[in-house]
Amino acid sequence: MTIILNILKELNEKSFNYKGGRVNFLGLPKFKKYPQNSLRATLSYLLKAGLVEDCEKLQITLKGKNYINKKIDSLKQFDFYFSKDIPKNLIVMFDVPESKKAEREWLRWHLKKFSYLMIQKSVWVGPSPLPKDFLGYIKSIGLQENVKTFKLARGYDFENKDKE
Repeated sequence: MTIILNILKELNEKSFNYKGGRVNFLGLPKFKKYPQNSLRATLSYLLKAGLVEDCEKLQITLKGKNYINKKIDSLKQFDFYFSKDIPKNLIVMFDVPESKKAEREWLRWHLKKFSYLMIQKSVWVGPSPLPKDFLGYIKSIGLQENVKTFKLARGYDFENKDKE
């Protein structure tokens, strides 16, 4: 859902256009990291869902603005990225109750974002340490008792896992 939120936030803010694309104040494209087909599909979805309208140029609707506010008021987003070649030496295990389904999905989404790989639905392996503000937020939303981490003596090797 992050691409949807990013597009809606962008349409909601003042920004610059250059050759039909959104750019920042330096003239650099804002959505360069997303594949073109993902952007096209997401924009099509936004139009069908009534979150944006096409009036000579894309504009965010009231429904789209409400979507942004709902997302901002819900769970916090973290923009921390590990490099892809860092050893995966931390296991994160969690058992989040069904009553906190949104928090569980938020946790899985962030673990993917932090380059963690799923071993099972609630067992993930990735680089350590997890960001301190992320761990603090987990505590603030009441998940600290549901999430456990274990440091591995050496990095987890997915390529050779099946050979052992």
